[in-house]
This record gives sequence, structure tokens and C-alpha cells, in this order.
Amino acid sequence: MKNNKKNKTQNKFDLQKMLKGQNFNPFMLILAALVVWSVLSIVFTPTSEVKDVSMNEAINYVRQGEVKKIEIDGSTLNIELKTGEKVKSNKEIQISLYELLALEGVDRNLVSEGIYEKQSFPWFDVVSGVAFPIISIALIWWIFRRAGGGGAGGLFSIGKSKAKLFSKDSPNQIGFKDVAGANEIKGELTEVVDFLKHPDKYRKLGARIPKGILLIGPSGVGKTLLARAIAGEAGVPFYSVAGSEFIEMIVGVGSARVRDLFNNAKETSPSLVFIDEIDAIGRHRGKSAAVSNDEREQTLNQILVEMDGFDPRDNVIIIAATNRPDMLDSALVRPGRFDRQIRVDLPNFEERKEIIHIHSKGKPLSETVDIDRIAKQTVGFSGADIENMLNEAAILAARKDASVIEPADISEASTKVKLGPGRKLIQTEHERKVIAYHEAGHALVAAKTENSLPVTKITIVSRAMSLGHTQYEPEDNYANYSKGKILSMIRSALSGRAAEELVFDDITVGASNDIERATHLARKMVTDFGMSDLGPINFVNSNSGFWESNVESKAMGYSEEVARQIDEETRKIIAKEFDRAKQTLKENRNILDILVEALLAKETLEQDEFEKIVGKKGTTDSEPVSK
Repeated sequence: MKNNKKNKTQNKFDLQKMLKGQNFNPFMLILAALVVWSVLSIVFTPTSEVKDVSMNEAINYVRQGEVKKIEIDGSTLNIELKTGEKVKSNKEIQISLYELLALEGVDRNLVSEGIYEKQSFPWFDVVSGVAFPIISIALIWWIFRRAGGGGAGGLFSIGKSKAKLFSKDSPNQIGFKDVAGANEIKGELTEVVDFLKHPDKYRKLGARIPKGILLIGPSGVGKTLLARAIAGEAGVPFYSVAGSEFIEMIVGVGSARVRDLFNNAKETSPSLVFIDEIDAIGRHRGKSAAVSNDEREQTLNQILVEMDGFDPRDNVIIIAATNRPDMLDSALVRPGRFDRQIRVDLPNFEERKEIIHIHSKGKPLSETVDIDRIAKQTVGFSGADIENMLNEAAILAARKDASVIEPADISEASTKVKLGPGRKLIQTEHERKVIAYHEAGHALVAAKTENSLPVTKITIVSRAMSLGHTQYEPEDNYANYSKGKILSMIRSALSGRAAEELVFDDITVGASNDIERATHLARKMVTDFGMSDLGPINFVNSNSGFWESNVESKAMGYSEEVARQIDEETRKIIAKEFDRAKQTLKENRNILDILVEALLAKETLEQDEFEKIVGKKGTTDSEPVSK
């Protein structure tokens, strides 16, 4: 009884919600009406089979006195014979039945019960004739409403801005205290906050605050968060919109939305407008006539016009974010528009510690979790990556029904974020052994090389395109790497192939990526860094970063002889470091075998387990454990 009562209450609640507009879908109502209309048409359609006869046959029936009665329904004659049989016939509309009988010389009084017109009102025909256009109009109205985004105004509001407004009283408003790290950047933005709060202090000295601020940096570093923090600190309305939200297939919509956005910002000034991913509309404008008038360029032109038209008394500041500043049109970043550019880089060690503390709130960490160690191992992680890593660690701990998050959970989550989830492959024991020697070779040579990076993890678990991997403790600053450190990186990269050749007297394709990275570094030493016998000469024009290998480089016009010398110097560096890696493995073959046995047994070795076998880097090597 209680359950039935509960269900009735729930049904009543759902009905009330539907009638109030919640959970109400006009399309479902239209569909239901069409279904009902189809059912009614089937119900009201006669299903009994009536014999059709020609008009001559019908007149003969009357002539012979066999007809009981005739019902006239438009041009259809429903005839009932005295035998009880029913037949029907069709006459021409232009002539009546009485005239037909008179022309044939048949007395209409031969029909025993007479001839009469059908008097019933055609309800179904009338209803169906009215309902169909109403349903069609309702369907078209619903489609137009959906096309307009479902908001008030429907299709007629398509030129309105789609920017989300966060008022100064919004419960989701944040400040600089909620943004970890980025202290220098927050210092730069403090004067923007001060201008929005005290504009007269700057105006009386003739100072002009930048109209536009461009935040440049990779995805996930907190550009949007910083923009919201500025609005929160200043206590002003904050309009947030993505660059792609201006563009529609309908010509002129983008520029109309730009005008509406800036008008709204001026009406609520002082205010702040944030345009995320501005490169979607701010790219270099084309030179050909075919692309000079497209919707994107019209939108960009309107943004430029609006920024030029700002009244100095309008306390409106535009903040935009992008990770592709090279694609922006030069007119957009000139002084007077986005005239201040602030680079938001990946967090450094101290900033990563702050981010970890923020995102670990509400997540019970084990006492053995070392925040400093996690921060060291997450070089190259953005704030979004760190949040994702800690969330994955919590999920892993929940799968094991653990009450706290252990260091192993965070380590596995970190690897998962960088390389993807582990996958089990069907491998023979020999294949597993080859992979184990390959990865152990990387780790052992790195541990025995003076300038190499410390090893933090070795695993033979396959992830993405990798059959196994050796993880090193990266450094925040690689812009000032020494020649010795780069050579140690090349040696460590080649040591997997060296281990295969030493142990199995054979090689596999698993070292292809290692060889690619080693060759890239060796060639950059010769052509970019001047770290070879050819001297401190740069041979290429390249904008590539230190780690980037698959980029286009333009030769500076050197001769074929110099090209041959560059190739020879690159080959000499690779060959020398390969021989050194192989020699190191020969001298430590017993440790290599112990590492492989541990990897085959556990599949993954963390830094502590690795250092117990080979000794801690930077100290005197400890005796390896016995086999």
C-alpha cells in the first residue's frame, strides 16, 4: 500500500512538473497527436467488404424491384437489397440519382423503403482537416524555436550574444586566492583589478589601461580561471564566451552577436569580457577575394571596430585566451587593441605543489604520500592534468575498496594520464624477456651515467603504442642543458637496443622511437647547439623546441660537403654513445639480470625498489641483492 501511494505521489509530481514546463518536450506532444490521428483514421475507416457494382447494375436492381433502400453519400450510393446484401455504386457528381432513374424510365417508388440523403455530420473529416495544419504549424514553430537555441525569442534571437554572465553576486565567483601559483601573472593582473575599482586614480595621471589583454599558453594552465579571478577580485560583471560561439551558417550572425556582447558590457560597465579560444575567429585574414568576405572575417572586423570605438570612459576590459598566438591577425594584437600579452606557462615545482594541495582537498591521502615527490614527477603537467591525475588515483583506490589513496595509486594515475591505460597483450615468455631486458637496459645505464636523470619507474606493461617504458624524473628547466647531459640522454635512449644486442645477439623494432629521439638530439647538437667538431655554427633555421623532432627546418644554404660532415658528426655521436651504453651493461651484467628477474616477477618497479637493486643515484653504489 505504501509503495502504491508513493508511486501515485511520484506520478502526480511528474505531471505537475510537466504542466509547469519542466520535462516538457513539444516534439513528443506533436508525435503523440500524430499517433492518435493515425489510430482514429483506422478506427473510423469502414473495414467490412461491400461489393462494388456499376451504375447500370444498380439501376437494374431498382427496375426489378430488388432494392430495399438507397443511401446517397455524396457521389456514393450505398444500396441495401431485400435479400439483406449490401452493394455500392458511384455516380457522376453533376447529375442526381433521381434524374438518372427518370432518364432510364425507372420509377423511384420501386425502392421499397425509399431513397434518402445521408444526414450525419462528417466529424472526422472536419477534425482531420483542421488538426493536420495545426500540427504542421506547431512542428514548424518548434523547429524554429530549437534553431534559436531554445531560449526566449527563438529564431528571432539568433543574433543575440551567447555569452554567459557571471554577476558580482554569483556564488561561483572566485578570486586570486583560488588560483594556485602564477604569482608573477597575478601581479601583472592586479593593476587591471585596481583600474576597474579605481579608474579615476589612473585617469588623473593620464594613464590608459590596456583595452585588451591576451593570455597565451597551452591548454589546461588556467587562462579561463585567471580571467574569472580578475572579475571576482574587482567585483564586476564577467561575460564569458568562446570564439566558436560567434560563428553560424547564417551570414551576419557573428558580427551581430559581437555588437550585442559589447553593448551589454557597456551597459553594465565597469565589466570584463572574456573570449576563450579567440583564434577561432581571429586568424590571419585571407588575401584572395574568395575568402575575404566570409563570416569569420566579418566577425573579426566587427571585433576590431568595437575595440576601436571604446569610449575611454567605458570601464570595459577585454581578455582573450589562445594557445596559438602565431595564428592571430596582426591587426588584433597591435597597440590599442590587445596591446598587452601575458604568457601563462606550465606550473613550476612550487606551483605544482600548491595545485596538488588544492585538488587533494576532499581526497584522503595516505601518510606515506610525498607531495614534493609527486610535484617532481609531474614536470610538464598542467593544472588540469594534475586534477585529472588525482581523480584517477581516487578511482583506482576506490576500485580496491581502500580507505585512503596510496602512493602507488598516484604513480599509476600519473602514468595513465601521460601514456594511457595499461593493456594486457598475449605475449610469449621470450617476448616478455626481450622487453624486460630492453627497459632494464635504459634504467641501468641511466643509473650508472653521471649526468643522466634519475629513474622513477620501470614497467613492461603495455600502454598505447609502447610495449613498456622507463620513466625518468624530469627537470623544470631544460633551456640550459650541458653537453654532458645531452650525451647522457642519447646514451640512455640507445641503451635499450644495446641490451638486446648484448643479451640476445639480435635486435628488434622496439627501439625505433628511442633511435629517433637519440638521432634528433645528436643532430641538434651539430646543427643548432654547436656542440661538435664542426664548431659553434648554426646550420638551420628552425623554430622547433628542444624536444620537438618532427618539424620543418630550413637549411641555411650550406654545401653538399658540409651536409656530409653534419651526417658524419651525427653518426659519430650516436656510435660513440651506443658503444658506451653497451660497455656499461657489460660491466654491470649481474645487476641487469637481477633487474630483469624483478621486472618479470612484478612487471612494474617503482623508484624505491629500483634503487634497492642498483643503488641510489649520487651515492656510492650499494651491493645488489643476490639472485
